Amino acid sequence: MYRTFRMLSYAVIAIFAIWYLGFSPTGIAPVAYTPSHDPGLTGPFAPNQRLAEVEILDMAGEEGPEDIAVDAAGVAWVTSLQSGLWRVDDREMTHVGRLGGRPLGLEFGGDGALYIADSYLGLLRWTQANGTEVLVDRYDDAPIRYANQVAPARDGSVYFSVSTRRQDPQAQGGTLASSVVDLWEHRRTGHVLRWSPDGLTQVADGFNFTNGIALTPQQDALLIAETGEYRIWKHDLETGTREVILDGLPGFPDNIQAQGDGTYWVGLVSPRQAIADTLAPYPTLRNIIWRLPEVVRPAPVHHGILMRIDGEGQILDVLQAPEGEYSLVTGAMEVDGTLYVTSLGAPGLAAMDAP
Repeated sequence: MYRTFRMLSYAVIAIFAIWYLGFSPTGIAPVAYTPSHDPGLTGPFAPNQRLAEVEILDMAGEEGPEDIAVDAAGVAWVTSLQSGLWRVDDREMTHVGRLGGRPLGLEFGGDGALYIADSYLGLLRWTQANGTEVLVDRYDDAPIRYANQVAPARDGSVYFSVSTRRQDPQAQGGTLASSVVDLWEHRRTGHVLRWSPDGLTQVADGFNFTNGIALTPQQDALLIAETGEYRIWKHDLETGTREVILDGLPGFPDNIQAQGDGTYWVGLVSPRQAIADTLAPYPTLRNIIWRLPEVVRPAPVHHGILMRIDGEGQILDVLQAPEGEYSLVTGAMEVDGTLYVTSLGAPGLAAMDAP
């Protein structure tokens, strides 16, 4: 009797495990894709220690200074995971206020206002006199749930990326968690929008997690980071055509920060993971893995990588922190001889002498 009961118990457990791994709802819908070749950390990406000894500027317990902007007076500003707005004067941090939501990309426009891509709230504008204003939070009768980076133009319009139209970072535990879901699904719902006082239009579509964007010095093209495909595009704003200028990166490109001289700092928020590329053609297996505990799913690797490129995608410099001394790197900006490095989750803004 005991042996029969034990065998029945094993059978029930096995049936439940098969049902759970194969058929229980996951809330995601992965599709098959073919990833680019992973060159690994070789060539210009051979590991170095140049980002390993940065100074971490204290943010009074706040974290995640995801982007940085410089105003007309040459003063740097950053935000935090806790929606804080900080002013940076010669490596000294001053808390200015709170914006609400989860601010990501930010950049000052020609009108002196700070434009912000907020992953919870949409496209925002902030001034010291008037505080925060939501410029737009809907597109095509749906909420804008993952605005990511902004690029104000001289004509008063503002380009901004929307990483996904499927995920809701506020409902899914934050931007990092929802980005992992979207990259795992790979459904290419990211796009770039253009806001102006006359309305909102779509500039480019069909990206797997649209991330950093930056205008060229002539403002006739946009550089666009497609995180899920490990590449950077140049989109011609006059013809509407685009071309890949940098492909097969060994990590996930994040922000693209224009330096004003035709070069750009780009963060690779994590190196690539072989398991993700291996499972790319197999959406059913990806669904099964998603049913496993979170601890065994792919997650970002804490290896800091920052690269500098030109407008044609040529790699000019690469800085790394291979042991995660500063990780989840999103981008950087040079200000008065200091390179400030941003991060999705670090406990402060990084600073070092500009290379």
